[in-house]
Amino acid sequence: MSDSQIRVGVIGAGGNTRRHHIPKLQAIDGVEVAAVSNRSVESGQRVADEFGIAQVYADWPTLIADDSLDAIVIGTWPDMHAQLSIAALEAGKHVLCEARLARTVAEGRAMLAAAQARPQLVAQVVPAPFTLASDRTIESLLATGTLGDLISVEVVERSVVDPGEPLLFRHQRRLSGVNVMTLGIHYESLRRWLGDATRVNAVGRTAVGRRPDADGVLRPVDVPDHLEVTGVLASGPQLRILLSQATAPAGGQANGIYLYGTTGTLHIAGEQLTLHRLDSAAEEVELISPVGWRVEEEFIGAIRGEEPVRFTTFADGVEYLRFTEAVDRSLHEHRQVSLSEI
Repeated sequence: MSDSQIRVGVIGAGGNTRRHHIPKLQAIDGVEVAAVSNRSVESGQRVADEFGIAQVYADWPTLIADDSLDAIVIGTWPDMHAQLSIAALEAGKHVLCEARLARTVAEGRAMLAAAQARPQLVAQVVPAPFTLASDRTIESLLATGTLGDLISVEVVERSVVDPGEPLLFRHQRRLSGVNVMTLGIHYESLRRWLGDATRVNAVGRTAVGRRPDADGVLRPVDVPDHLEVTGVLASGPQLRILLSQATAPAGGQANGIYLYGTTGTLHIAGEQLTLHRLDSAAEEVELISPVGWRVEEEFIGAIRGEEPVRFTTFADGVEYLRFTEAVDRSLHEHRQVSLSEI
């Protein structure tokens, strides 16, 4: 397919789809975003008008059944990811699915099975973006022993979200499943450099128990907005994750990922890496060949047979769901959970 036109259909034109997927696909030679289906024909037409998309479908089954389309971009909430991805793959379409992969491991595994049954098709889930540009540098620092023996890994992300913020899909378990705040995003990044966790303990709470829906009616929130996780990585280091949208940073420790070693500590704040050594002042680390976001380019490159999908495969998506589901089980069953259970 390297020389042929690739026609793409979009189901669910959410924020990330409009910011990234549609315009960046349209910027690639030989790619046409040819159809869209949104929650209503009216909203789909607005997207079509904004981006010059020729066809608006009233429903997603009709879009998937369009034989002129080669690939489907799924930009819906996670509750639809499994159903849509499997239907698209069964229809012979390549799939780029918005993150998080699915609500549960079971859904993710069903998606992976559908993809593995059709190896001629590309199945990609949008990657955790925070460290895409810095991953190579972090891997190099670890490989060269710059930090010494790695003892502990810590993720800290604290903020205060307005209690009056509207109810979102992220606040509702039926829509987001075991995905809590940025837990899966951070774990996906950690896996790239350090591999998997073996066991976890989790505690959490929901500080803001109700939020207004689109009509202003207060609805219950059943996803934690404060979460603390401890665990162990198979590669040896201990793991601690603190995610909170209900507690303000009080000075001192900045948000980010910390890799604590015997001869140095690395603070990772997206593309900014700061190395702290025992015998010298903190220093900013220059990034090695930063790549950054190229999700749409990689998707089309994989369809054309020019490169494999690296960021991110459905198999990797299932692995981060195993972690988030283990955390969820620990949180609700009040016990340590081994990932081998999941």
